[in-house]
This record gives sequence, C-alpha cells and structure tokens, in this order.
Amino acid sequence: MRAAALAFAVIVTVPLQAADTDYRLQPEPVAPGTYLVAGVPENFSRSNGGNIANTAFVVTGAGVVVIDTGPSKRYGQQLRAAIARVTAEPVVAVYLTHHHPDHALGNQAFADVPIRALPGTIEGLREQGNDFNSNLFRMVGDWMRGTDPLLPAEAVAAGSVRIGTHEFELIPNAGHTAADLAILDRTTGTLFSGSVFNGRTPATPNAVIADWIASLDRLAALNAERIVPAVGAITDNRAIAEDIDWLRWLDETLHEAAGRGADMAEVLRLPIPARFNDFALLREEYERSVSHLYPAIERASLGVRD
Repeated sequence: MRAAALAFAVIVTVPLQAADTDYRLQPEPVAPGTYLVAGVPENFSRSNGGNIANTAFVVTGAGVVVIDTGPSKRYGQQLRAAIARVTAEPVVAVYLTHHHPDHALGNQAFADVPIRALPGTIEGLREQGNDFNSNLFRMVGDWMRGTDPLLPAEAVAAGSVRIGTHEFELIPNAGHTAADLAILDRTTGTLFSGSVFNGRTPATPNAVIADWIASLDRLAALNAERIVPAVGAITDNRAIAEDIDWLRWLDETLHEAAGRGADMAEVLRLPIPARFNDFALLREEYERSVSHLYPAIERASLGVRD
C-alpha cells in the first residue's frame, strides 16, 4: 500500500508543460446551431489527456445547451472557451448522457449553470466519481490537475424541453450503464447518445448487454437524421446496427464458451469475426469485455447465484 501511494504521488506531481495540456478543441458544425467536439478513438493516455469521447453543444437563440463535459476540469474550461469562439450566447444548461469519466469529469467548469442528468447517472457519479477521478490521474497525469467530481444538481426524466428555437426530447435508457440519457433535438433531427459507438468497439464496464441492445433498438426506431455518438464521426442508424451486431456476437460467444466450460484464458484467445476488423481498439476492448462480463456468465452457467 505504501509503495502504491508513493508511485501515485510521483505520477500526479510531475507537471507537464503548459502546451502539453491544450486539448486543441475544434467545434465542428453538424446541423443548424449544432456543434460536435470530437474525441479520439483511443485508450486513456497522457498523449490525449483523456479526450476519447465526443462532446457537443447547441446554440439555441436563448443560450447554449452543452451535452457532456469531457474528462477533466481543464477540458471543461477549454470547452467553454471553444463555445465562446463560436457564439456570444451564454451556456444555460448542461446534460450528461451517462456517468463515465470521459463524459462527466468536466462538470466543474459548468458549476454556474444547471447540470442535468438521470437519477441513475447522479447516483453513479456519487458512487464511482472519486474512483474514476483517481484512475484518470494515474492514466493521464497533469491534465487532471484541479479536477474533482461534481454531481449534477438537477435530475431529469422523460419529456420535452424547449430552449430557444430548439425542442429537445429527453429519452431515458439503460444498458451501457444503469442510466443512459439520449437527447433528440426535434428541431434539427439530431440524436445525441453516449451509448452509440461509431467505428469503435463498445465499452462494457457497466454494461447489461440485453438492456443495451433493447435501448439501441428503441433509438433506431426514432430514425434520427443524424446521430452524435459517444465516439466517432456523425453517423446514422448504420452505427446502431453495427453496435447491436457486436453486442449480440459478444453475448452469444461468452455464453457459448461458458456452456462448454471454457476458462477465461481460453475465452480471451478466441478469434473475432473479420466483419468487426474496422472497429478501433477491437482486441483490447474485447479482452476488457471478457474481464467485465465473463465471470458472472460463468457463475450463472454453473448455477452459482451472486
């Protein structure tokens, strides 16, 4: 324990140069008044500062609505500066799609405006936010300086919200995490979802696969004109279909392996179908998914109750 504490101290106290902690955020217009701020489809690292997920914002005429705040206080501050380069309208609301750290640890930069999320997202941040924060300090270092989890102050539920000229439909889902908020801007036909992955292998640390597939089916039924995914370029229902294909294959493969008594080491070595070869982080994310999901599947196959 003492050695681990010392190692952690070394990681978080060695500063990077100021230039190294510039995320260089570039808002990209994707629909009227709507901007994507793209993350990179990579693992957390000191080179990317945790900027591995998309954030977005909508200029409504009555203020800016921000969707997700990024992985750190520094990111959140730079996101606000990027918004100010686009519009003089103030930020009037923030919505979090879910509680994962790359989506919600920039909250401190928006402490002066309402931060809204599903009750399950608020609870997830309450339970796991400090651990997320500590882990990111270990993985990305000085990018996280000054970051602390900040809980959303306003819980939301299903319904419509009009802000300026935009009407947003709030759509609660679950599966990627215990609480996944999708937001459909009916004014532009844009769907914002942190549970859709485009060109990147879906991440499963809090996943319930059956619930996730059901949620994706519901999102596909909306037939949105465009989707702002958790990671990757602006997309449409094709990305949802690819995500469902992956999740079904993953679930069936793990259950089949458990049914024939395969151990985890064997499951980790299983081949992945070539149709998924274009997914970023394919083997790495598969191996993480095995570690996340297989123990419970294996226990269930043996009739062991948690």
